[in-house]
Amino acid sequence: MKNIAVIGAGSMGNGIAHTFAQFGYKVSLIDVSQENLDKGLATITKNLDRMLAKEKISESDKNETLANITLYTDLAKGAEYAGLVVEAATENEAIKLDLFKQLDEICPDDTILATNTSSIPITKIAAVTKRSEQVIGMHFMNPVPIMKLVEIIRGYNTSDETNQIVVEIAKKLKKVPTEVNDYPGFVANRILMPMLNEAIETLYNNVAGVKEIDTVMKLGMAHPMGPLQLADFIGLDVCLSILEVMYDGFKNPKYAPCPLLVNMVRAGKLGVKSGEGFYDYSASKKAEVVSSQFK
Repeated sequence: MKNIAVIGAGSMGNGIAHTFAQFGYKVSLIDVSQENLDKGLATITKNLDRMLAKEKISESDKNETLANITLYTDLAKGAEYAGLVVEAATENEAIKLDLFKQLDEICPDDTILATNTSSIPITKIAAVTKRSEQVIGMHFMNPVPIMKLVEIIRGYNTSDETNQIVVEIAKKLKKVPTEVNDYPGFVANRILMPMLNEAIETLYNNVAGVKEIDTVMKLGMAHPMGPLQLADFIGLDVCLSILEVMYDGFKNPKYAPCPLLVNMVRAGKLGVKSGEGFYDYSASKKAEVVSSQFK
């Protein structure tokens, strides 16, 4: 299996495409927007240049990686010969279900359809296809070229063969595939998102300020990044979407999004991607200046 299609050229999609291409796979990077594709390829190039500067790769490695990536705005053309598709579109259930319906029609019968969803049940996605035994979750962590974990999530009908193929592919990418069961949020986000939500609640209830909350968790719990900074990095809209999926799936109030999070997303304060969240990123992508609304 050498032909991989990656859908979505955002931070996760371009990272997944970069990783596959670096390990010799031929990658079709697909997005509805040529501008997004160009930005995605520019990010891949920048990350490769950083690796080159640190002498982790050679100039020929960089050139071969870039040569392995072809850009497409046409889903049918990009995915028609793929042995594996990894969907990394926005975390929106309707969009993902529509994509998998299309992929089921476009792709060869033996193509494995994987999703990078961080919360939406694999069984629900598989149900819109005629190949549910070949649908699986392949949840990479951000930044993909660096982070070792890949959550492998089997849907109710995912076959042993599909599972084994995807596990072996993850190992070839020098990742650590970890199998989990198909419940909302899986493991990573079922544990992480309530923690981020509780940090936002702590701010909402005026227990402490933005920097103070992040400092406690960084210095007291040895977290490399504070929870509010991490929420900004992930995207507050993504955090809200994942919490809503878990709240809907479990009907448990502990997953209910904090009202402050809801209001910030409504106001377009999404974190790094919008230039402001709990921190102000107008001058730097580093979380150094607290947003004016929390001063």
